[in-house]
Amino acid sequence: MSARTKARKRALDLLYSADMRQVPVEQMLVVEAEKAASEPERAASWLYAREIVDGIVDNRDEIDELIETHSHGWTLERMPAVDRAILRIGVWEIIHNDAVPDPVAISEAVEAATVLSTDDSAGFVNGLLAAISHSKA
Repeated sequence: MSARTKARKRALDLLYSADMRQVPVEQMLVVEAEKAASEPERAASWLYAREIVDGIVDNRDEIDELIETHSHGWTLERMPAVDRAILRIGVWEIIHNDAVPDPVAISEAVEAATVLSTDDSAGFVNGLLAAISHSKA
């Protein structure tokens, strides 16, 4: 597993945990930063995970608006929490991280949805992120 894939998984875990515990993401970042500082083997994936989460926090309104605009009848609240986190990561990478090609961001999100969410989630994530990618052109 690549360092970026591990970082996405860490970001996903952090976003999901904050959502389920109903605590601010920033609070979870403090805890994760302390863990990363005490575990040097986690440093490689922590930097990109932190960049992802900080980017989502900084651009949350825009990211959530894009998700709701392209989800056709699905509100964020109606989506499984893991799908919300996966989509936020994917949208952030597509819109705000030029270092990651859109197809890679979409593929990584679809893989996460396939492994971690419902049977229908991978197709939903793929379609929604592809629509967002096409709309930015």
